[in-house]
Amino acid sequence: MGLPGSGKSTVGRQLARRLQLPFVDSDQAIEERLGCSIRQYFEREGEERFRDVEESVLDALTLQPGGVLSTGGGAVLRPANREHLHARGQVIYLHSSPEDVFRRLRHDQSRPLLQVADPLARLRDLYRARDPLYRETAHFVIETGRPSVATLVNMIIMQLELAGVIPAAP
Repeated sequence: MGLPGSGKSTVGRQLARRLQLPFVDSDQAIEERLGCSIRQYFEREGEERFRDVEESVLDALTLQPGGVLSTGGGAVLRPANREHLHARGQVIYLHSSPEDVFRRLRHDQSRPLLQVADPLARLRDLYRARDPLYRETAHFVIETGRPSVATLVNMIIMQLELAGVIPAAP
């Protein structure tokens, strides 16, 4: 979990590959359920209706054993999502500063929450509101900074091994 653009899908996909586990992106699962893009649904139905669908999908996905799940950045806004994620799996918070995320996303038109006059200010607001919720939900916090995806995956695997969540590599 983490802010939009913190690398959740990219890192999650690589982590799943390394651990030889299935990978699920909750945003893709939500779009399959909706039959349209999140952006279209968000614009048509509003954030509250979207969060209802997201909660239902996350509840189902967190009941599936043995995989890597990437969530949308706002998944932590609902208490039920935070509870399900924390209780049913090992949650990794990819911590990125709003400035780092802005640098990565400044040309990305596909993120509805960032289609505003001042996206950096919006990211700072999102960070202030969500960082405590991410920390409350997470078992591990990984500082993303500027390392490569492979380095982040190695950092996550090392944390999981140290915690005894996965066996240490021989």
